[in-house]
Amino acid sequence: MKSKPEKKSPLKDKPLRYAGQSLNEQIEYKISEVLYWILVPCTITFFAIRDWFRFFNPPPAHPIYITIMAVFVLAVGISKIIKEKKEINRLRMARDGERLVAEGLQEMIKQGATVLNDIQGDKFNIDHVIVSKHGIYLIETKTFSKPAEKEAKISFDNEHVFADGFLIDRNPIQQAKALAKWLQELLMQSTGIKFTIRPTVLFPGWFIEPMKRGQEVWILNPKALPTFISNEPILLKDTDVHLVTFHLSRYVRTFTPKEGK
Repeated sequence: MKSKPEKKSPLKDKPLRYAGQSLNEQIEYKISEVLYWILVPCTITFFAIRDWFRFFNPPPAHPIYITIMAVFVLAVGISKIIKEKKEINRLRMARDGERLVAEGLQEMIKQGATVLNDIQGDKFNIDHVIVSKHGIYLIETKTFSKPAEKEAKISFDNEHVFADGFLIDRNPIQQAKALAKWLQELLMQSTGIKFTIRPTVLFPGWFIEPMKRGQEVWILNPKALPTFISNEPILLKDTDVHLVTFHLSRYVRTFTPKEGK
């Protein structure tokens, strides 16, 4: 009898990642955490009820210990669920912000630019990279809730960003600079060319204070980005645009996270 021949996938490459994929993966993980903390307290509670039933119905049992455990696990579980639900809501808002930004970049794609989403590194990711004849732009999207009763704005200097007058944690300017440097080094290693990368931070839905001349990191509302890029001079030849696009696409398709990520 003939054995069936070994089979393999016909796909040689992994698909490119979609906008917000890393955040979506975090959301799925958080949901599994919530489900765990629903299942465990329910299981303990079931055994507590069962022992109380045995206590009042021969043979007698001693349900006090399992009840104490059930109350403790229920308290921890409720606390965990509340915490994880807040984190899931935050991640969903961030994911939806990245998706809205990606949708807004479709017009640039029609004009010949390439947009790559969710480029992963080890324990970090780049939300979007735009490659066009006007240059290479690293996009970091920050989606924050804002006051409902008044118009709030994003203000900034060369070092810090403020949302409604409060300093934003995890400095987005420094983060965008670090990611741009990493991307520049990645392209240098694969192409041998040191390309200039423009770090950009977008805040969907916020009023943004106008940028001053010479701002190293662009701070913008997503709707303003296409105009800002189109107003830049031609910086890359078509051959350079194709070169960068090819090497970044190949990196995305072949990247494998390290163990323990």
